[in-house]
Parts: sequence; structure tokens; C-alpha cells
Amino acid sequence: MSGKQEDVVRVLLRRHGRTYASEAGVTLRDTPAPLYQVLVLSHLLSARIRAGIAVAAARALFDAGYRDARRMAGATWQQRVDALGAGGYRRYDERTSTQLGEGAELLRDRYGGDLRRVREAGVREVPRLLREFPGIGPTGVDIFLREVQGVWPEFAPCFGAKARDGADRLDLPRTDARLARLVPGAELPRLAAGLVRVALDAEVGADVRESAGV
Repeated sequence: MSGKQEDVVRVLLRRHGRTYASEAGVTLRDTPAPLYQVLVLSHLLSARIRAGIAVAAARALFDAGYRDARRMAGATWQQRVDALGAGGYRRYDERTSTQLGEGAELLRDRYGGDLRRVREAGVREVPRLLREFPGIGPTGVDIFLREVQGVWPEFAPCFGAKARDGADRLDLPRTDARLARLVPGAELPRLAAGLVRVALDAEVGADVRESAGV
């Protein structure tokens, strides 16, 4: 890694390297509730809506008590709509409420509410199984694995197309393997999140470049 790349990565992590899970109030551990919360967040983030609104909606759902599959499935459709609305997530709130309810029931009934049972299927099968949850497509799978790679290390390094777009804007490597060499393994989720923010907001990229002197 060149000196310029070191400066860019250091600034990116310091100023914009907060994971989306932590921004949504999730203390990520390899336990059922936090993993489910990241799945919900990934669902919301994958819609065509601003990331800040998706994060706020996830926080509103969790604040309303829907922090695991059992509680989400036990909520009424209207209660979920109301929580999404409290977070500003109104454009897709009705469809999303239905999908969250169906997804929570699937997780509860098939996997006992525990995404670690999905993980047991192995690296090749997990993306396919995640796509069986309503509202989780390829983008949602990328987001979920990008966020949980710190506790599911067999999926690291995982950046996804959006993070690689951010890397391109900062003149950093575009492949997952080369990006992974820029930071210790524990920092991969933060690096990926920062790069996504660069891809989503030109001002973030400009801030990193200016602060890093490149």
C-alpha cells in the first residue's frame, strides 16, 4: 500500500468508517437478535431510498421492540407500518411491513429465529437461503454479508459493487482481495461501510481526499 493510500484509508476509517449496523444501534455479535437486526437493516437499505432513512427506520423498529423474529412476527401489520413511518420510511412502508412479517415468520418457523442455522448450510448456500427471505435480493445479501463479515469471517473479505465503486473514487484497489490488504481483518466492515458512503455521497469522497491531502 502506498503512502497516499494509507492516508486515504486512515482518514476514511476515522471520519466515515462507522458500520451501518452500529449506526442503527445494533451491537453486532454472533447471536440471534443482532444478526436478525442486521437482516432487517439490509432489507431496508436495499430499497431505493436514502440510506439515512433506512437506518432511521431500522432504529424505529428496534425501539418499538421488534428486535428479534418472534417479536417482529408478533407485531400487527399496522404496528410495523407505524414504526416504519416513525423512521421516515413511508414510500414502501406497506409492502415492507408485509415482507418483514413474512420474513420473520420464515425465520421463526424454519430456523427457530436463529440465522446461525442458515450459516450452517455453508458459504455457497447462505446467499441462496438469504434470498428466500421476502425483500432480500442480491443487494440485500451483499449488505448483510458486508456487515456481518466480522463475526462470520468465512465470508470475508466482502465489499460488494457499491463499496468497490467508492474505492474507485478514491483511487483504491477495486478487488475484494486487494482492498482487504489495506486494513486488519477486524476493520473490514468499517472499511466497506466507509467506501459505500463515498459511493453514495460525492461530498464524503471529497472530504476524504481533502483531509488526506490527495
